[in-house]
Amino acid sequence: MTTMTEASVREFKMPDVGEGLTEAEILKWYVQPGDTVTDGQVVCEVETAKAAVELPIPYDGVVRELRFPEGTTVDVGMSIIAVDVSGGSAPAAAAPEPAPAAEEEPEEPKAQGSGRQPVLVGYGVATSSTKRRPRKSAEIPAQESAPVSAAVQAELNGHGTVPEAAPAPSASVSAPATAADRPRPLAKPPVRKLAKDLGVDLASVIPSGPDGIITREDVHAAAAAPAQAPARPTAPQPTPTATAQVSTAPVTTAAAAPAASYDSGRETRIPVKGVRKATAQAMVGSAFTAPHVTEFVTVDVSRTMKLVEELKGDKDMQGLRVNPLLLIAKALLVAIKRNPDVNASWDEANQEIVRKHYVNLGIAAATPRGLIVPNIKDAHDKTLPQLAEALGELVATAREGKTSPAAMQGGTVTITNVGVFGVDTGTPILNPGESAILAVGAIKLQPWVHKGKVKPRQVTTLALSFDHRLVDGELGSKVLADVAAVLEQPKRLITWG
Repeated sequence: MTTMTEASVREFKMPDVGEGLTEAEILKWYVQPGDTVTDGQVVCEVETAKAAVELPIPYDGVVRELRFPEGTTVDVGMSIIAVDVSGGSAPAAAAPEPAPAAEEEPEEPKAQGSGRQPVLVGYGVATSSTKRRPRKSAEIPAQESAPVSAAVQAELNGHGTVPEAAPAPSASVSAPATAADRPRPLAKPPVRKLAKDLGVDLASVIPSGPDGIITREDVHAAAAAPAQAPARPTAPQPTPTATAQVSTAPVTTAAAAPAASYDSGRETRIPVKGVRKATAQAMVGSAFTAPHVTEFVTVDVSRTMKLVEELKGDKDMQGLRVNPLLLIAKALLVAIKRNPDVNASWDEANQEIVRKHYVNLGIAAATPRGLIVPNIKDAHDKTLPQLAEALGELVATAREGKTSPAAMQGGTVTITNVGVFGVDTGTPILNPGESAILAVGAIKLQPWVHKGKVKPRQVTTLALSFDHRLVDGELGSKVLADVAAVLEQPKRLITWG
């Protein structure tokens, strides 16, 4: 029978704070056990693969327990804080008490055909339609080897300790279950693809996610587990005692390996997570999916630099940040207007080229948390003052680490300004889902032939990388040439714009 105390405790789960995100790292807790919280109060800050986000609690009560410490990466859907709502506005219907035989959360009825539901930040995610399948007593061989795999997997995932395995049933041991008898492993499509790429059989992976779902970390752990195999003692017919030795030996080896693998005084190992992890995955995916072509052009931007100085004193631009990047962004927008086919994306699933009738202009920004690419929505419709205002807000928000996930979604083309580091140019990698990215080099005084004479002029080098599946060399060349032409003669902003 459910007691009042048990019924009054609400579990707040890690929400999906951005479309398609599967995990987030807890950066900071703003509350502690015993603190009183109110509906809408921010209780913690988390960092996803895209941004740092503050999470509000959706009810009143007293904090009972923080499920994870700061610095822990938590999967979406897992409980992160328990709140006793008995002193506040309790829910209309109390959640039923879990069955004593299993440590699972109660399931709510859900139609088979329902899909992913929209999520309001701070109010959890839709109840999963999956559930754990009971282990069959016939699968004794799998249970005997489970401590080995679970220990290695937990150590690789950074969980440290391993939950104690359930004791094997005392019933007589029968033949191992066939493939038809085993339930189909639960995993999301990206995880299944990862397992296929790594050659991992999902049936052999021990799930650590909610509802028995296999996560990416589980697959990576299973792929790395064979490396521990040589350390395992073997025997033709292991006795119960020998089996115990086999189960415990790899755990000791796996735990001791990191300490012996490198000298902490000479090397520092930094976990790959958050923005850095997302950037790495995106860049690898882009580099090995889209065939990149990069073209270069060196251009005299002396007239553009003169226009920048004139605009700084214009009354319509007062209070706005005016710099070369502003006019470069405007030049790219004009080039896209003249060559609209470059503003597209490749739909691999449907084998279609998707031409965009809008421009969400991405600006690559280096932040303390790593590289992010927020974008200016509908940049093609903005006037020069509006574009300057949007650029200023984008840069300020990025530096403060407050860029929202929505601001980094839906980009169509990107600009990366490597010139601020004194670099002449580069070969930028496409932002996933986009067709082109423009790299801007440093603007320097160089000898240049101007009106038949060699004079010092302000010169820069532009580099345009594009997806050769949908952008031919002719189209890419026209876009880059148009950007250069506008920067050389900025009056084309009027005649072409």
